[in-house]
Amino acid sequence: MPKLPGVYTAKKKNGTVYYRSSITYRAKHISLGSYASSEAAHGAYALANHILQNAVVSLDHYDEASVLLFEKWVCLINFRDNGIYFANPIYIRPSFFYYYFSPAHFFIFDKDDLFYYSNHKISCRGGHYFVADYGMQMNIMNRYGIKNYAVLNKDYRFINGNTNDFRYENIEILNAFHGVSSFLRNGKRFYRTRIHVKGNYTVGVYPTETEAAIAYNKAVDLLKKAGVDKAYTPNYMEGMSPAAYADLYTAIQISPKIEHYLSE
Repeated sequence: MPKLPGVYTAKKKNGTVYYRSSITYRAKHISLGSYASSEAAHGAYALANHILQNAVVSLDHYDEASVLLFEKWVCLINFRDNGIYFANPIYIRPSFFYYYFSPAHFFIFDKDDLFYYSNHKISCRGGHYFVADYGMQMNIMNRYGIKNYAVLNKDYRFINGNTNDFRYENIEILNAFHGVSSFLRNGKRFYRTRIHVKGNYTVGVYPTETEAAIAYNKAVDLLKKAGVDKAYTPNYMEGMSPAAYADLYTAIQISPKIEHYLSE
């Protein structure tokens, strides 16, 4: 039987024969996957060739019964249209790109993030999207200053309402610190600090976010000194010198309710 185009025979460790499919386009050798039969492997090659040679073929033509995975459709169409091959399901536009999970489900990222996501595959577990980075699972929200505990439309928001649009200009951080929330009073913004012990205690209301964040840290320190065994995460004050931090820490007043709790 003559060898089918794009099909290569391979063997598993136990001796079982399987078939690999690949295609070369614009001098780029592209692996299309492994298959149980040479016919299926050739079908993948034929479909890939059809996609690459026909500009009218789009992701709208994808069928779940396709011999090629959806991710491979995205990779091939992007290579055909934009001349660059990514192993991850990325389709680039002039100033942003799409990262696809299914034809109807995709994230939008700034072009500045293209190198990162072309080298970091996004996975999903329990509704959380993460990448493997330096041997750890990193929630992609953290890349945009969104903490793991953050609440949508309370601590952060997507300006255009699209929660899949991660372009930097579309993400607004409302509350960057643990225990801090902002509010308006007579047209002026203030920052309220709360901490949870056996309920929510208001630590205080402050004119700046920095003071509110340090007030939270001060409350955490007092509770820990009093033997409260709870894993509070203090706020990290990036760019603030130790001396400036110490001055504010000393000057900031916290609610006597915290002191009262400690004396109970």
